[in-house]
Amino acid sequence: MVDKFTCAVVFLFLLSIIVFSQQPAKTSQEKTKIYLEYADEQIYDEDIEKDRILLMGNVVFRHDSSFMYCDSAYLYNQTNTLEAFSRVRMEQGDTLFVFGDYLHYDGNTRIAKLRYKVRMESIQPDTSIITLFTDSLNYNREEDIGYYFEGGMIVDAENELTSLYGQYSPGTKLAVFNDNVQLDNPKFVLNSDTLHYHTETKIATILGPSVIVSDSSTVHSSRGWYDTHNNTSLLLDRSQVYTGNRVLIGDSIRYDRDAGFGETFGNIFMHDTLEKVILTGHYGYYDEKTEFAFATDSARCIEFSQGDTLYIHADTFQLVKIDSTAREVKAFHHVRFYRFDIQGVCDSLQFNTKDSVLYMYTAPVLWNEQYQLFGDTIVIFMKDSTVDHVHVIQFAFAIEALDSSYYNQLKGSDLIAWFEGKEVRSIDVSGNAESIYYPFEADGSKIGLNETKSPYLRMTLKDNKLDQLSLWSESQGKMTPIPDLQPDQKLLKGFYWYDYLRPLDPDDIFRNVQTKTEDIPQRSNRFNFSQ
Repeated sequence: MVDKFTCAVVFLFLLSIIVFSQQPAKTSQEKTKIYLEYADEQIYDEDIEKDRILLMGNVVFRHDSSFMYCDSAYLYNQTNTLEAFSRVRMEQGDTLFVFGDYLHYDGNTRIAKLRYKVRMESIQPDTSIITLFTDSLNYNREEDIGYYFEGGMIVDAENELTSLYGQYSPGTKLAVFNDNVQLDNPKFVLNSDTLHYHTETKIATILGPSVIVSDSSTVHSSRGWYDTHNNTSLLLDRSQVYTGNRVLIGDSIRYDRDAGFGETFGNIFMHDTLEKVILTGHYGYYDEKTEFAFATDSARCIEFSQGDTLYIHADTFQLVKIDSTAREVKAFHHVRFYRFDIQGVCDSLQFNTKDSVLYMYTAPVLWNEQYQLFGDTIVIFMKDSTVDHVHVIQFAFAIEALDSSYYNQLKGSDLIAWFEGKEVRSIDVSGNAESIYYPFEADGSKIGLNETKSPYLRMTLKDNKLDQLSLWSESQGKMTPIPDLQPDQKLLKGFYWYDYLRPLDPDDIFRNVQTKTEDIPQRSNRFNFSQ
C-alpha cells in the first residue's frame, strides 16, 4: 500500500504541471509598461487630450532596463508610448548611450525613433567607443539594431565610415552600409556600394563594387574582405590591384599592403605597362618592394617591348627587376615560344628587356622560316625590334629544309647566324665545321650534294639561297651527283629534324608535345640554366 505522504507528493506534482501548463508562454515581444521615474512638473488636461501627460524639467523614464532622459516629454499611458524633447538621452546598461533632440519611443515594439543631431555611443570591452552620427536614427531594442536612412557616419579609433543607409548592432558589433559608402582610414580610402564592418575585428566585408585607394596602390573589387587594422585582404571575383605601372588581376587575390605582397589564384593576369610584359597562369604572386613577380600552372609570358610580340609558355616564370627601366624574364621547364619571325623550344629561357637578349638553355631548338638551329645553348640578340644575330654555342647544328627529303646542313662547335630583316643573311661556323648543301641548276634542278670539312666556314645567302661558301684553313670537299647519292650521305652525324615540336602560332605554345626518344642527342648540357 502507498502511504499518505507519497500520495500527497504525487498530487502536488500533478497539480503543479496543470498550473504551469495553463500559464501563457512568455515571448520576446511581451509588453511591459513605461514608467515615469521623475519630472519637475506634470500637467494633465483631459479636455485637451485624455491620454497625454505633459512632463517638464529633468524628466526620467524607465522601460525594462533602459532609462530615458530629456527636458520635456509627452507620456501616453494608453498606447504605452512617449515623446521626448531637448537634450534627449537613452541609456542601456553601462555600454550603450544614445543622444538627440527628439525621441519617439514605443514600449510595445521597443522601437526608439531619434531625430536631429543624433549620436549613439557603444562602449567596447576594451573601453574604446564606437560612435554613430546621424539626424535620423531608429533603434530596435528588441533586436539591438540601430539604423539610419538619410545619411550617417560610424567612427571608431581607426576608421570613419559614412553612407546614405546604415545600421549597427552593439551586441554583434556588426555595421551594415549601403549607397555611397566611404571608409576613411589614415592609410587609405575605401569607396563602396555595399559594405559590412565589424567594429571589434576591424574587418570590412566588401559586397558591392568598391575602390580602395592608398598612396601606393589602387584596388578594385566587388567581393571580399579587408582587415583595416592589419592592412591585409582577400579579394574575389576578378579583383584588380594597381601599383604604379603594374596591375594584378585574378579570381582571388590575397593582398598584404604593409608587406607589399599580392598572391593570386585562378586565371591570373599580371601586367607591367612600363616594361610591356604580361604574365598569366593559375597561380602567381608579386612583391611590390622588390618588384619580383612569379607565375606558374599553365603559365604564359607576353613580351611586347619589341616590334613583334613574343609569346612564351613554361611551367614557371619569374620577373626580376634589374633597374628602374629593365627586367629579366626567366622561364623554367618545357619552354615553348612563338614570335612571327622566330619560334623555339628549350628547357629554360632568360630574356633581358634592357639589352634585348634572349638565352635558351638545355636542348634548345630555334626556327626561322625554313631554318632550324639547335645546340647546347642558343643566344638571340635583338636590334631595332628584329633579330640581329643568333649564337649557337657548343655542338651547333643548322638545317635548311629544301623539301621532305633534302636538307642543307651546317655543323660545328660554334655557329653565328646573321639576320637581315626576318631572313638569314649569313652563317659563320667555327671548330670542326662540316656542311652538306645542294647547288641548283638555272632551271631549279639539283646538281648534286656538296660535302665540305674545314676548321672555319662562312655561308652567305641571297633571297634565301646559297650565294657564296667560304672555307679556310685545310678545307676539303667533294661533289656527289644526285643519282649516285647513298641514303647515309644525305645527313650529317647528329642530324635531327624537330619540326613536329615547332610552335605554329601564339596559342600553339600550350601544345603538349614530347621529344621523340630517338631524337634526343647526347650532349654535354653544361649550360643547364635550370640547376
